[in-house]
Amino acid sequence: MAVKNSSAKVAAAKDTLAGLVTSKDVQAKQKQQAQLKYLNGYSASTIEQVKRHIENDTLENLLLSRYPTIHDIRTDKALYDYAMEFKQQFLKQSDPISKVIFDEKISLSHQALGLHTYANRVQGNKVKAKNEIRISSRLRHVPEPLLRMVVVHELAHLKEKDHNKAFYQLCKYMTADYHQLELDLRLLLTCIELGKSPY
Repeated sequence: MAVKNSSAKVAAAKDTLAGLVTSKDVQAKQKQQAQLKYLNGYSASTIEQVKRHIENDTLENLLLSRYPTIHDIRTDKALYDYAMEFKQQFLKQSDPISKVIFDEKISLSHQALGLHTYANRVQGNKVKAKNEIRISSRLRHVPEPLLRMVVVHELAHLKEKDHNKAFYQLCKYMTADYHQLELDLRLLLTCIELGKSPY
């Protein structure tokens, strides 16, 4: 009888051990979280779809089917002209922009692809506002709609400083598919994280 109880205890202990999370499980979970870090805040169903694309190795093809080519805006001057077209069309009354440039220093580690800086400078007895937009150099080689999404985002900060409802309405006013473009850009960042950029 003691042998039976001992066998039962050993079996129960094995079952318990089998149910424990191993360091491999933890590492796999951490790796998956790192891969999906650009999708925080999206619905569970969207994240599940992205996981399936990652598992099936189809995320790159999905982006290529939507955006087969990259833009040809390579210089800071071309980027400035590109941004100014949107400003003239949608934000004529907003403060002037003194600079729009590609910036090597903007890294993806902070999940930022663009920065809008605003400074007041005193010149004589006048105060002049200086607006600058910096776009990550990584966006030199992406499809035009994804660059447009970041440019529109930074331009919207000329009128709306915070990421509030009015801010996103302004983004959608300038490019109607803003939210889809933001998701697709995040999918591209996920591809880059996986070492499988399609561009």
